[in-house]
Amino acid sequence: MPLTIRPLTEADAADWRRLWQAYLEFYETTLPDEIYQTTFQRLLSSDHPNQNALVATLDGTPVGLVHYIYHPHNWKVEDVCYLQDLYADPDVRGTGIGRALIEAVYAAADQHGTPAVYWMTQEFNTTARKLYDRIATLTPFIKYSR
Repeated sequence: MPLTIRPLTEADAADWRRLWQAYLEFYETTLPDEIYQTTFQRLLSSDHPNQNALVATLDGTPVGLVHYIYHPHNWKVEDVCYLQDLYADPDVRGTGIGRALIEAVYAAADQHGTPAVYWMTQEFNTTARKLYDRIATLTPFIKYSR
């Protein structure tokens, strides 16, 4: 099955929502419909160039997604890239889709002049962390939130 990583399009609306909803369910989160609509429009809008999304397709069927956001950083001249959401359908996990999506974000960040890419995951996400440990460096930072 040929794997393709490409930018999100308007035609992806239903598949994007299905994938993102499954991602949020994994983290025991639900969001109102307004958030789905707003986020989707922002990801497609030239008015929000710092918010981006890619989809992974197998034989033309979307099976994964990644959202990433460029933002300024006080310790760097260039922006940094926050990889916010990463998801692959359970039946395609272990086939390299997660790695391909992360590497596509790395490539987009390099092309954007933004070499620093970071993300967070929950401690219990052990399957994903095995991949992350192979392609990134675990930092000692602890997240606090209001």
